[in-house]
Amino acid sequence: QVQLVESGGGLVQPGGSLRLSCTASGSIFSIYNMGWYRQAPGKQRELVAAITVRGSTNYADSVKGRCTVSRDNAKNTVYLQLQMTSLKPEDTAVYYCNGGPGSLWGPYSYWGQGTQVTVSS
Repeated sequence: QVQLVESGGGLVQPGGSLRLSCTASGSIFSIYNMGWYRQAPGKQRELVAAITVRGSTNYADSVKGRCTVSRDNAKNTVYLQLQMTSLKPEDTAVYYCNGGPGSLWGPYSYWGQGTQVTVSS
């Protein structure tokens, strides 16, 4: 059984930082790329950052230089993180952990339930 569970969302002021975490349970995630997507109200879901099994990364232009994606492969579990800095109001969205089979930079087959990030003063 595969499961992705996000945590770490919340309310942060503009210019602040936040770290999102995802626990991906299931041995398949260790052999597949993973990523973070986000969806703001009234907008399509978009890629934020993705990371391959070997650690190569890809970032949306809107977050380059402000976000860092990382992964830690453990037995039957992958821990995926997204460190976000210099947050802007336009970063407000529901952030989703994503992993499994798919194209190089996603989207992939499995999704978490999402965690809300709100950037506001």
